Parts: sequence; structure tokens; C-alpha cells
Amino acid sequence: MTIAITRTPAESIARCELTYIERVSIDYTKALAQHQDYCAALEACGVEVITMPPAEALPDSVFVEDTAIILDEVAIITPMGIASRRAEPLRNEAAIARYRPLAHITLPATIEGGDVMRLGKAIFVSLSTRTNEAGIEALKGIAEPLGYIVTTVALQDCLHLKSACTALDDHTILLNPAWVDTSAFEGYEQVAIAADEPNAGNVVRANGHILMSSQYPQTGDIIEQRGYKVCAVDASEFTKAEAAMTCMSLIVE
Repeated sequence: MTIAITRTPAESIARCELTYIERVSIDYTKALAQHQDYCAALEACGVEVITMPPAEALPDSVFVEDTAIILDEVAIITPMGIASRRAEPLRNEAAIARYRPLAHITLPATIEGGDVMRLGKAIFVSLSTRTNEAGIEALKGIAEPLGYIVTTVALQDCLHLKSACTALDDHTILLNPAWVDTSAFEGYEQVAIAADEPNAGNVVRANGHILMSSQYPQTGDIIEQRGYKVCAVDASEFTKAEAAMTCMSLIVE
């Protein structure tokens, strides 16, 4: 069974943290409806969705992915890379602990789940404004004794590694080659997004389906042509919050 842990967006999302984009107004009513559609799409893909209530004091709390790194053996609770988000992981621990034993990385190390991409026993991680060298070393300290190979990937011009690339399966990576050093993925099949859809590299593997934003139809066609089952939903209000599809769920196999 595949589980998706989610949190309903807070109305305070209008005050979310931004790094690479300018702030524009977020329509909360529309965002709430889009989040409901996102959860419904996961359910339609055969995923059991666990939805936690909104946390108004935490504007970015809908973006649960950053608060943990889910491995087969353990869930690693992360120390967030920005002070305003550091109360979020504790809010999510109880839901995550239902499915995995917990390990913790602590400050001054910082690492966020959006900077970590896993394909089987291979873990790729990027330095970013939210993840530092100490965070990467701490991840290695937990994951490598469990048999994972952790590789650092160079990133540019985007918030997180998974802003630039995500896995379509354990052997195939969807990516924006302008934002990530593709040489790190030697041996994997690489699928480039449509050239004029730079944010399209973030998709969710959902129980054999690919859940993606309907904002990127050309990339959706590319994925479908490779034989994947694509489910597209509108996530445009969350794009305004510098977020993407994986940001809003923690997937637990």
C-alpha cells in the first residue's frame, strides 16, 4: 500500500517564504480547492491519503515533503534550512511515526526533503539555500550504513533539487538540464522536459502513476509517450509559493 501524508494549506500561505521568485497574490479559496483535487488525484491513483489539519502559524506547512526523508527502513526528520519553518517537522512526526521509526538530523546541519531524490538505494542530494554540507554529511551517516549510496548533485537557479528533477521510476529521471548537473546521473535514463516549461521537472510517482501539474501539457505528452500513466491537476496557486507537486506530500511505500 502507498500512503501519502499531506496537510491542508493554511490561509497564511500568502506569507510563505520565497527565494527565486517575486511575491504575487495567492487565492486561498482556489489553493484549498487545488489541494483537495491533488489529494483526490492521489486517491484515484490508489494511494491512501492522510490529511493533517492546517497550521495557521506556519505559512509553509502545506509543504510537508521538506520535513522528512522517507527511506524503506527509517524516516529522517529534517532541520529546516530557514528559521520560520523549524516548527514544522515536530508537527508532522506523529503521522510519520505510524509508518517508520524516526531518526533525526539536528542543527547546525540543515537539510530539506525537497533537496533529496531517491531511486531505490541511490540517493541524490543538492546543496542549496536550505541544505548545507553538514546536512548532507548527516544524511550519509544515517543512510549509508543501511546500504544507500548518497551522491551530491550541483544545482543552480532553483530552490531545491526536486525543482529541477524527479524520478519517473528507479531507472529514469525527468529533468530540466539547465538547472542541474546531469553528469551526476550517468547510467540513468534522462528525460528532458519541454524547453519552454522550465518548472515541469517536478512530478510525483504515485502507485505506478505520474502525478503532475496541468500547467505543463507538453511535458505531460513527453511522459505519456514513454508509456507512463499521467494524471494532471492544476497546482497554479502553489507555483506562486515556489512549490511543486512533490512538495505537498510525503510518499510512504
